[in-house]
Amino acid sequence: MVKIKSKSEIDKMRIAGRYTYETLKAVGEAVRPGVTTRQLDKVAEHYIHSKGCTGSFKGYGGFPGTICASVNDTVIHGFPDDFPLKEGDVVSVDVGACFEGYHGDACRTFIVGGKSDEKTEKLVRVTRESFYKALKFARSGYRISDISKAVQDHVEANGFSVLRNYCGHGVGSDLHEDPEVPNYVTRSRGIRLRPGMVIAIEPMVCGGKKDIYVDDNEWAVITCDGEKSAHYENTVLITPGDPVLLTLPDGCPDIG
Repeated sequence: MVKIKSKSEIDKMRIAGRYTYETLKAVGEAVRPGVTTRQLDKVAEHYIHSKGCTGSFKGYGGFPGTICASVNDTVIHGFPDDFPLKEGDVVSVDVGACFEGYHGDACRTFIVGGKSDEKTEKLVRVTRESFYKALKFARSGYRISDISKAVQDHVEANGFSVLRNYCGHGVGSDLHEDPEVPNYVTRSRGIRLRPGMVIAIEPMVCGGKKDIYVDDNEWAVITCDGEKSAHYENTVLITPGDPVLLTLPDGCPDIG
C-alpha cells in the first residue's frame, strides 16, 4: 500500500534527508587512496549518531554496516571491509539516517583520488545524469514507468546496462515501502504519482553487461564480467508542482 505523507511526517523526513545528505558529504570528504570502507563506515556512524539519529541500514535484515560500500564491480550492498581503496577505484556509498522514526536514503559514487579512466568517469557521470532525466517525471500525474523509461533510455543510449531485479522504492516510516521504482521498463506501467508520496529514485548501472551474481555473503551484487558500476540516489517528495529532493536540501551543492 502506498502511503501519502502528512505535513508532520514530511517535516521529519526533511530532517532525516538533510542528515543523510550531510553524512554522505562527510564520507565523501574522507574518500582517498589508502582508506578502507570500514573506516568510511565509522565516519558515517559517528556523524549520524552526533545528530541524534540512528543509521537506517545497520541491522536491517542483518546488514552489518551503517553504509553499503560497493567498490568497483560490486553494484550494491557491499559490506564495509578492511581493503584499502586505490586511486581510480569507484566506491558507491549508500546510506540512510532515521530521525524520529522516519528515514532518508541516498547514494553517491565517488572516484577515489578524483580521477580514473575515461570510461569510468563517463559511467559515474551518466548514472547521475540518468537520475535527473528521471526526475523530470517525478511529478503528480506521471506514472512510475515514466521514471523507469527515462533511466533506461539514457543509460543504454550511452552504452551501459541497468541492473535488473533491484529497484528504487517508497520511503517513510519504513526504509522500503511501496511503490517499487524500477530503473527499466516492465510490463506494468505502475501507479500514477500523487502529492505526498515519497520515493527513492536510484539508478544502479553496470559498466558492461547487466548479468550479475550475489556474493556468498548473500548481500553484495557483483557484475559477472568484472566491469565497474555506479549508483546514484535521492529521496524525492512528490508535490503539486516541482519535486523536492529531501536528500539534496536547498542551498546544498550536489556532492557526487
